[in-house]
Amino acid sequence: MRRLPGPTDHVVVVGAGLAGLSAALHLLGAGRRVTVVERAVRPGGRAGLLERAGYRIDTGPTVLTMPHLVDEALAAVGEKLADRVELVPLDPAYRAVFADGSRLDVRTDGAAMEAEVERFAGPREAAGYRRLRRWLRRLHQVQMDRFIDSNFDSPLHLLNADLARLAALGGLGRLDARIGRFLHDERLRRVFTFQALYAGVPPARALAAYAVIAYMDTVAGVWFPRGGMHALPRAMADAAATTGAEFRYGHAVRRLERRGERITAVVTDRERIRCDAVVLTPDLPEAHRLLGRRPRRPLPLRYAPSAVVLHAGTDRDWPALAHHTLSFGRAWHRTFDELTRTGDLMSDPSLLVTRPTATDPGLAPDGRQLLHVLAPCPNTRIGPGAQAWTQLAPAYRDSLLGTLERRGLPGASAVEELCLVTPADWHRQGLAAGTPFSVAHTLAQTGPFRPANLVRGTANAVLAGCGTTPGVGIPTVVLSGKLAAARVTGPPAAPGRRTRPPTQGTAHDRA
Repeated sequence: MRRLPGPTDHVVVVGAGLAGLSAALHLLGAGRRVTVVERAVRPGGRAGLLERAGYRIDTGPTVLTMPHLVDEALAAVGEKLADRVELVPLDPAYRAVFADGSRLDVRTDGAAMEAEVERFAGPREAAGYRRLRRWLRRLHQVQMDRFIDSNFDSPLHLLNADLARLAALGGLGRLDARIGRFLHDERLRRVFTFQALYAGVPPARALAAYAVIAYMDTVAGVWFPRGGMHALPRAMADAAATTGAEFRYGHAVRRLERRGERITAVVTDRERIRCDAVVLTPDLPEAHRLLGRRPRRPLPLRYAPSAVVLHAGTDRDWPALAHHTLSFGRAWHRTFDELTRTGDLMSDPSLLVTRPTATDPGLAPDGRQLLHVLAPCPNTRIGPGAQAWTQLAPAYRDSLLGTLERRGLPGASAVEELCLVTPADWHRQGLAAGTPFSVAHTLAQTGPFRPANLVRGTANAVLAGCGTTPGVGIPTVVLSGKLAAARVTGPPAAPGRRTRPPTQGTAHDRA
């Protein structure tokens, strides 16, 4: 693995999101002096916090999987996640509700989920689920160390025994077809393939290897931090500060000073910070602008779909809503076509409705509930542009709430709107194509073909975040910070390496 040449004693990390905080913790653990520069007034980046009218609103991801990776970052400085954050396992991880009125609770425990599948779709599908669960475990084992938690210097890095094992498992085929070998009920197939949306590719075209995302939430489990998702970056930042990191909040980076191929200082709107190396976590176009280097690619980058998110408070309570509820429309293949090809808004939307107050009532005033309604939408390069969304937003909000009412949430249209986020807002934050999900995980943008975390022409800068390796989502973004730190310090010592969940599975899983 290539490391940065020359001195790396003082590293400036640009961005205090999950990637930057992970990098900072791993760098501190390796004995580097670290300064973190963040344009916002608090840590978190896309995992931000909005406090309004007594509500504590997570403005970024709402689904937490693989929290042991955050624990690994904290362990680099001798800390434990459990000492700073109370994690609540969610059961069910999701509640899936379908257009025909049927309902499935997605359980992490293998035996419980098999019984739920049998109730939902019969013994044949339950047997298929049991085989699928074993396959997902093997898929994760093959991929994690060599393909996900790994820096790539060349596509030749792929040529190893694990690639042959991945091919033998069918990981190089198509996701929808592979899941269909285990499950015949289309509703069940949706539960194990909707995660392809995070990768920005329809299940019919996504690599089966991306079923590893389904492993993360349907097998390894989904968790919720008491106090909200923002508790994670807050804990990481506090641990880094305790260990000696210096934080510059409210500092916007204007430019990087260079001497030849080396960055010598980070210049903010308030000061000049000398450095030996830099970790950059802004969205790819901004990182490349700061570097003055844009890598050449044979094909232009393709971006994932975006999302409209409605954060709403209400005095209504809908017991049918779990912490996470997947509300599927009748359309499926057409929905992905609209999101990734035609650029139309979903004609029959599938939604993720998160009710964090089901687990932590303290996130809302007494007697109130907090809802996050996420509706995938095309990014601004193939769908409505940022300016168009300023006109579309009010009507689309009403459409979303009307859809929820028709799907069994009476009174949804009367919720107290706290915040509506559209691609126009993502665009204003500087996110390319108006999407928080960055570069799609197409075959040409996966593994060693994804934008690299090293940039030619700059000797002492590393990229981290969802636009570079390994990709989108909390687990991979946290790993991106670890991988960036490894470019500076070399890989961590073997005893500290722990990229698999601490649990070994149940007897049911091993059967």
